[in-house]
Amino acid sequence: MKCFCRTTSVQSSCKSLQADYTSLLLSENTSAVQPTNQPMQRMIGEKLLLPIIIMSVLSLSYGQHLTEESCTVQILVPGLKGEPGEKGQKGAPGRPGRLGPPGEIGETGLTGQKGIMGYYGKMGPSGIKGVKGDMGDPGPKGPNGEPGVPYECTSMRKMIGEMDILVAQLSSELKFIKNALPSPAAVAGIKETDSKVYLLVKEEKRYSDAELYCQTRGGHLAMPKDEGANVAIAGYITEAGLNRVYIGINDLHREGVFTYVDLSAMTTFSKWRKGEPNNAYDDEDCAEMVASGEWTDVACHPTMYFVCEFDKESA
Repeated sequence: MKCFCRTTSVQSSCKSLQADYTSLLLSENTSAVQPTNQPMQRMIGEKLLLPIIIMSVLSLSYGQHLTEESCTVQILVPGLKGEPGEKGQKGAPGRPGRLGPPGEIGETGLTGQKGIMGYYGKMGPSGIKGVKGDMGDPGPKGPNGEPGVPYECTSMRKMIGEMDILVAQLSSELKFIKNALPSPAAVAGIKETDSKVYLLVKEEKRYSDAELYCQTRGGHLAMPKDEGANVAIAGYITEAGLNRVYIGINDLHREGVFTYVDLSAMTTFSKWRKGEPNNAYDDEDCAEMVASGEWTDVACHPTMYFVCEFDKESA
């Protein structure tokens, strides 16, 4: 509420009325904050009429002055509560929160694929020689042969006897070759010393398979135990046009201690090349002979030609 009057008395009355009206508005605002009932609302409405009644009384009391002095009274009443505004736009994202605690350990993954096959193991020791079997039952007696033709020539008889011996020897050698090899094309001839027979097998095999091959035929891989045997085997290799062959020497039973395949010790003779054996890559447990007659240690799993050795008596 505002008053605009020139006369002092009217202005004073108006200001007093303004103070009462302001006090009334304050009490109204205070009551608006708290919940109201209908009697309270009625009382507030009656108080709002008070300024209008007072202004009417002032107009009658001071009518004589109103003709000479102009007085303006403005009553400013708060408007009604407006409608709720529209919902504002979504604000910008907040700052990232702190790093959370680590999660639980996951389940065990699937088993991986099977790896590649490893190196071949070392050849096991030779088994114990079996017991000789019992002699079989004698066969039935054959029929008598036809009587021979009488002959008086002694010299002819002697010649025939020598020829029989030669045929028997040739038959024995042929039988030995047939038993030792699956095909004649795989043999590069036979070498003999005073007590041994050497057979070069031109079929590539791993060391263990080569030794087993010789054993099943009554022998072993060649074991040069003296200079004569070593020279004979080396010449055999050269004549066959080969560079190297497996021989019966290894350290499969004890690393670094080479022995012959029949487990006999190497105490009297060796022909190692300079710098050999060196066990390169920790995988050289077998031996080979080169065309010069020297020995080198090699791995046991590559395939190679080899020389078998047989006792002359058993052959």
